[in-house]
Amino acid sequence: MGEVKLIGSYTSLFCTRVEWALKLKGVQYEYVEDDVFNKSPLLLQHNPVHKKVPVLLHDGRPIAESLVILQYIDETWKENTLLPQDSYDRAMAHFWAKFADEKCVMGLFLAAWKDGEEKAKAIESAQESFAFLEKLIQGKKYSSGEDKIGYLDLAMGWIPLCLDIMEEVGGMKLIDAEKPEVSTDFKKWYLLKNKQENSQLVYSSYLTTHLP
Repeated sequence: MGEVKLIGSYTSLFCTRVEWALKLKGVQYEYVEDDVFNKSPLLLQHNPVHKKVPVLLHDGRPIAESLVILQYIDETWKENTLLPQDSYDRAMAHFWAKFADEKCVMGLFLAAWKDGEEKAKAIESAQESFAFLEKLIQGKKYSSGEDKIGYLDLAMGWIPLCLDIMEEVGGMKLIDAEKPEVSTDFKKWYLLKNKQENSQLVYSSYLTTHLP
């Protein structure tokens, strides 16, 4: 297996998705907390391009960017596969993960920090993006439609954890029960750690415990 380290920060939910993947795969790793406001020489050494967490070190070799790390973890440790075997389904998983990061997450932050007319436009754009995700997961236990956690669940599963906070910070309402195209169902889409021996992850309408 080799030595595995994860340089991360408790402030970054992008790191959370990587930790979820490592735990699902049963990979033993050392977690190294980094201060995003006072970046360590270790982080700057291993991610000189973006200078940000997370960074996975496998036998001293660095892999940066959380979605890239997820793919690396899946290809390196075969237990509990994350990405679909079918090439088209795999491409779609990458597409929606990128969409969630670039349109939904960034749209959420833009809507929270903009003011006036720009804020209204940002909220409308973010709601349109979240509506696509709503359709993607509708009626499914897991995003792939299969009875197991996959790549997209890890890529998108942390987003609801920050929705309420960002809505409060931004003084806005992104997910509205009165708008069927952007329903409150997305807020119920949480990844939890099951207390059973297999530590399988499930969806729940309430966040009772999340992976450490």
